Amino acid sequence: MLVREDKAWDYAVGMIKVDGLEPTPEMKKLIEREKRGEITMEQVREALDQRYKMKE
Repeated sequence: MLVREDKAWDYAVGMIKVDGLEPTPEMKKLIEREKRGEITMEQVREALDQRYKMKE
């Protein structure tokens, strides 16, 4: 079964909220930009890697 990308994001965010968590404002912005086609999923990954990757 295929799910539209925007619905997949809604599902993923819902699963996070079940645990009592909330995506950061920055993550919400990335999600909305990806939903609108302004950035790719790869660019979302790169932004997250850049933000959270530990410096060596």
